[in-house]
Amino acid sequence: MRPLDGIKILSLATQYPGPYATMLLADLGADVVIVERPGIGDPSRRNPAVFATFNRGKRSLALDLKTEKDKAALLKLVDKADVFIEGFRPGVAARLGFGQEELAKRNPRLVYCSISGFGQTGPYRDRPAHDLSLQALVGLLHGREKGAAEGPYMAWSDISSAMFATIGIVSALFRRSVTGKGGEVDVAMSDTLAVWLAAWLGPLLNGEPPLALVYPGFGCYQCADGKWLSLSITFEDHLWAPLAEITGLDQYAGLDLRQRGDRYNEINPALQKAIAAEPFDHWESLFTEKNIAWAPVLTPEEATHDPHLVARGLFVERNDGGVPRRYVAQPLKFDGETLGPTGPSPDLGSSDPDDIWP
Repeated sequence: MRPLDGIKILSLATQYPGPYATMLLADLGADVVIVERPGIGDPSRRNPAVFATFNRGKRSLALDLKTEKDKAALLKLVDKADVFIEGFRPGVAARLGFGQEELAKRNPRLVYCSISGFGQTGPYRDRPAHDLSLQALVGLLHGREKGAAEGPYMAWSDISSAMFATIGIVSALFRRSVTGKGGEVDVAMSDTLAVWLAAWLGPLLNGEPPLALVYPGFGCYQCADGKWLSLSITFEDHLWAPLAEITGLDQYAGLDLRQRGDRYNEINPALQKAIAAEPFDHWESLFTEKNIAWAPVLTPEEATHDPHLVARGLFVERNDGGVPRRYVAQPLKFDGETLGPTGPSPDLGSSDPDDIWP
């Protein structure tokens, strides 16, 4: 039995946050039905690989919610659903006839989750929002104004809002099991990203210095053969001492965190020079033997072959309609088992409303 077996979810949220959240919920056993525009579908269908990643194990309905027939078909399913998710700007779902208050009257047990850029309240609620703008708003881009980030771009607010939507939905379902009533979950992408920055924003709210990780031994370092590795030593003085010793920086081995931070401009170049003098394999063996916190700096493609990630069952393969396809599984293990995709992504409108939850 999967944790969410028997939970019925209707989702009108498209593109990234809603599909990512329902991907997790579907992997955990929920029956997820996505509602898409006829002939067009979720905009992410324009990138089939991304759509397949986020929408595995779901069913698709193609409904024109401006027609009375299709609106009635959706409302019939609302009466049987446990969760309803929408990703419109505030007020749009209500204008379409699918607002929280209206649906709660039909189905008091319904958990209603809204995902939007700025939430259902506040002066920015009606603004259009995309991830990069939200990163800028909460302070994440400060200091990076003059250039683009290197490496794969991560839509952090999309992912953070999907994670909090998942937590909110599961929490509301648990509360419903006690009270018998559903409720409303308001997820603002801007809020969720700000909460992920609590280690920075929290101290600033109280006039205190934010978290700073400018210490030698915390960063990426290039080896003699051009390969890169990361070191992640911060507060642990007991990890710094052996690192200093095996890199020939014995004179710094006895320094505590504050002293290392104060002398960063002196110590870090010396550490960079030491690591640059030997090839990657040398440091891989030595750091592993001495229990130093380190990791190779991999490309995303290399990460898909990493022996540890593979051994954890993070990459799974399904035979979808005779075609093998690999997926990134959701990371939670239950009783030692990884609950991966339950099926392939659906073709647009491949389900009939009358066949869903009869």
